[in-house]
Amino acid sequence: MKPSDCKPLFAELAPEGCYVAIRVGFYAPEVEMNLFSAEWIDHYTRIGGALSDPLLHWARDNSGHAHWHEISVPGKTSILADYERFGLSHGCVVSIPGSDEVPKRSVGIFARHDRNFSASELSKLEQALKNLHEDGAKPLTGPQLEALKLYSEGYLYKQIAHTLDISQGAVKLRLKNGADRLKARSVREAAHIAASRGLL
Repeated sequence: MKPSDCKPLFAELAPEGCYVAIRVGFYAPEVEMNLFSAEWIDHYTRIGGALSDPLLHWARDNSGHAHWHEISVPGKTSILADYERFGLSHGCVVSIPGSDEVPKRSVGIFARHDRNFSASELSKLEQALKNLHEDGAKPLTGPQLEALKLYSEGYLYKQIAHTLDISQGAVKLRLKNGADRLKARSVREAAHIAASRGLL
């Protein structure tokens, strides 16, 4: 499942836009989707909004969901006023914590202009984000990681087979199964995904 699979649901429940970040790592998510207006994205980027956004701070420190108006804002920040100035009057933030298998957090910020989200809508958004967070997070086996690491270092199948003392067929199978677990279309994409998740 990709964030784009949830786009119709997000667009229906959050007609003013949303930002979804799946499995946020050191400085960036593995996958993200931004349905906010170009004007808001430009403004938010220009002012460095993410650095002082209380919604993101809440998501970092909490799990579950909260309406924007429920989040206390320590110190001085105009970000929430900026949200409202751009027509984003009501919203919620959803945060899915990491686990041993998936140690990265996923976050969603959702906006409406007309009213707060209902309990049912909050539940649907949280479940959708949880599904995105957990999907594609199936851990690789030790042998799959071993073969993928060598592949990412530029080893040819023949060299991987020699290094691991297995057949080339076994190498191909490990790499193919690893790519399948990562929902990658190719071994090269699997190596990129594994590297971005800090697995290699």
